[in-house]
Amino acid sequence: MKQLTLKLSGMTCPSCMTKIESAVGAVEGVHDTKVLFNAGKVKAHMDPLTDPQTVINTVEGLGYLVEKFSVKDE
Repeated sequence: MKQLTLKLSGMTCPSCMTKIESAVGAVEGVHDTKVLFNAGKVKAHMDPLTDPQTVINTVEGLGYLVEKFSVKDE
């Protein structure tokens, strides 16, 4: 498993959390998604072969900007 952490801008309300969690959770290979609204972060656990760029594209497709990201092996 890998943990992907995204730092976002553009989250303005708690309903953004639901929208992001739902969209990222639907990406193939993503098993767990948590949005930290106050920190402006998204954390997702993914299969090792899942491309982080797929998740980034999904989030940016919703209208949010990914400022930076990191991936850790677990």
